[in-house]
Amino acid sequence: MSAILQFDNVTLGYDRHPAVHHLSGHIGAGALVALIGPNGAGKSTLLRGIVGALKPLSGRIDRAIDPRDIAYLPQSADIDRSFPISVFDFVATGLWRHTGIFGGIGRAERARTAQALAAVGLTGFENRAIGTLSGGQTQRMLFARVLLQDARLIVLDEPLNAIDANTSADLLDLVLRWHAEGRTVLAALHDIDLVRTHFPETLLLARHLVAWGRTPQVLTADHLLRARQMCEAFDSTAAACAADARPQAA
Repeated sequence: MSAILQFDNVTLGYDRHPAVHHLSGHIGAGALVALIGPNGAGKSTLLRGIVGALKPLSGRIDRAIDPRDIAYLPQSADIDRSFPISVFDFVATGLWRHTGIFGGIGRAERARTAQALAAVGLTGFENRAIGTLSGGQTQRMLFARVLLQDARLIVLDEPLNAIDANTSADLLDLVLRWHAEGRTVLAALHDIDLVRTHFPETLLLARHLVAWGRTPQVLTADHLLRARQMCEAFDSTAAACAADARPQAA
């Protein structure tokens, strides 16, 4: 399996204070990977680095695809729900890769947008303001936008967090369908049981890499305990890291 993403001793963070330290490894094309770790483990930071929203402090992230062929679903908390835009127009922004930011939305584009809304169960919500949606409806809307992007690499930040069971099941079905279509999917998740059941590969992060590989070998009690202890030991008042220093061997 060829690599679609390659991490070469990459360190990511803010103001030279790393949130992800010295990560190396690769994600194969067509893989279905769960990204897990305690709160504060650096999961969202890593995803922002992958999509190009955050430049590495050191090291590199090599992408074997055009960045425009990456679809990114942020946490719903990152969406400005007060912005005056309808559900239809928000989802239609998923077409920008094809139409350009100032491209027109013609009959074909409107039909594709309606199909994406139907696929996530939001038919009839087209004219609603995004701020009127429930948490589950907001996630469905975000998934509809990803559907329209038709990307080879799909990056999801906590896509199933704090939503009802029916919505979670519907959206998980979409994730599995994307994988079955040969797309690469990387999802930050918290539900360990869901990861064990549906995700063949897992990356366990606690600012440093704890384990990465086949899910049964990663989700061991020892690895999960180590990840929790590593995050609990983090000192937010420590001096800035020498980001270009190589990690010491264990």
